[in-house]
Amino acid sequence: MNKDLTHINALLRRFGIYVYDRDEKNKLSLMEMEVKELYKHGLITKDEFTEALLILRKRG
Repeated sequence: MNKDLTHINALLRRFGIYVYDRDEKNKLSLMEMEVKELYKHGLITKDEFTEALLILRKRG
């Protein structure tokens, strides 16, 4: 599957999380932090977690 940041934004929005930052690097870092917290608390699956991290790290 070819997914991008739109996919991660949709994932975060499911939980009412919106990440805004003018600096792209900061935005990616904040998104990664939020995805890790969601996974840590068992709110997203391992597949969603790994896919999101791959997308973020590819971008960063």
